[in-house]
Amino acid sequence: MGPGRLSWSLLLRCRRAAAALGAPRCRPLPARPLSAAAPLRAPLRPPGSGGGAPRNGAAGAGGEEEEEEEEEEAALEELLGPSPLAPGPGAQRVAIVHPAVKWGPQKSPLTTAELQIAEAVALVDTLQNWTVLDKIIIPTKTPKKKFVFGKGNFQLLTEKIKKMPRVTAVFLNVERISSLTKKELEGAWGVPVFDRYTVVLHIFRCNARTKEAKLQVALAEIPLLRSNLKNELSQRDQQRGGSRYIMGSGETFLETQNRVLKERELKIRNALEKLRRKRTLLRAQRRKCEFPMVSVMGYTNCGKTTLIKALTGEAGLQPRDQLFATLDITAHAGYLPSHMAVIYVDTIGFLTDLPHNLVESFSATLEEVAYSDLIVHVRDITHPETILQKATVLSVLRNLNLPSHLLDSMVEVHNKVDLMERYKPAEENALAVSALHGHGLEELKQEIEKKILTATGKKILTVNINLEGPQLSWLYKEATVQEVEVMPEDGRARVKVIISSSAFGRYKNLFPNSKIFMS
Repeated sequence: MGPGRLSWSLLLRCRRAAAALGAPRCRPLPARPLSAAAPLRAPLRPPGSGGGAPRNGAAGAGGEEEEEEEEEEAALEELLGPSPLAPGPGAQRVAIVHPAVKWGPQKSPLTTAELQIAEAVALVDTLQNWTVLDKIIIPTKTPKKKFVFGKGNFQLLTEKIKKMPRVTAVFLNVERISSLTKKELEGAWGVPVFDRYTVVLHIFRCNARTKEAKLQVALAEIPLLRSNLKNELSQRDQQRGGSRYIMGSGETFLETQNRVLKERELKIRNALEKLRRKRTLLRAQRRKCEFPMVSVMGYTNCGKTTLIKALTGEAGLQPRDQLFATLDITAHAGYLPSHMAVIYVDTIGFLTDLPHNLVESFSATLEEVAYSDLIVHVRDITHPETILQKATVLSVLRNLNLPSHLLDSMVEVHNKVDLMERYKPAEENALAVSALHGHGLEELKQEIEKKILTATGKKILTVNINLEGPQLSWLYKEATVQEVEVMPEDGRARVKVIISSSAFGRYKNLFPNSKIFMS
């Protein structure tokens, strides 16, 4: 049986499973976001089921439901409106300042100041109309103090920034700065100051496509809005003095604004929870189709999307050479050496010093990983910080509280080996591949298949059956039939199947005389 016929049989099987749910037909192709932002369509009424004109009560109820949906949609659009934190639409000419920690626990042994500022440059280059004017590395002992640097270095830095006539912003390459530090630095330098949280959040904002991704960006903005609120209140007190109560309300300005922010956060979380419930339903439908799920994860711009394109042959995938090109999780169907169909899930990339609040805001998206059968960890083995990048990804995965079996069975892929001469992985179980040129893909598929069979408890068998008996129809119903080789002279057939352990046990009990060959 050829691959084309196989795809069709699997598709029919998938559709039968979805139809049993009364759900939309489930298709492994093409790729689609897993965000569940689009509502599920109700199944069509079967003929003769009273599909005439509805009663008045039913019509009224339908109208009320439509009104509720419209109100929800309007409320959602309000939450997804223009962000008050987004930098202006014009061009930004940025000076990048990196505080190089001399010693102590905040100094990472796995990187250098030059490599860290190079990643900051890559972040800025990701944004349209943003350009880097200058890169400045300044040593510091304690980057968390008010002015980040010592008095002398801060004065020298301030003079250098003020001599840049075209600069419109400064990117301070630290995870997060306090509202007080931001205020002081902007006062000294005369331009807006961004930290990594602000820049990465803006990249997310620009790349978000689905409602779920946009809601998660809005949720990640809440801590910044609270921080800005305290700064604004401090300025008001200095300028006006006197009472801070809003006339007739009994609330201070801070209390009123905090209440508004809490209400906004609650609305966002409720909207995300509704989308999560829809995604759970979609996940159940995919489970009915019995396609194993493989989550492809890694540091941002390590080649995840390129690898998925190589594994699936999906021409529509267009990888981009930039950070956080993938923000919405998408699913892509492919086949393993045994012709078993699998779904590869393309996930958001990770980054060193990515603030906890930002990761937490995208936990709804990353939740999908916990329901995978296997994780493939892709590494850009040519990157000078590849060891630090691996540590970053593993740290985030551990913080997601994933099942231990997922972490233990993870497949590590060393990508971009075409850029290195005679590369051999130092790690015992790592696989060297070039997603761009196809090197090592067959070995990777075999490893994925082996891990998937272990994770799902499935076996690949060849069964010798009597065509006049019920075995073939039973196998089509209870297992995934891969190949059927008919022997007409004997009235028999050899059937290659992928079958779960429980179904295999039932088959042996029902057909004890059937000949079985392990593949």
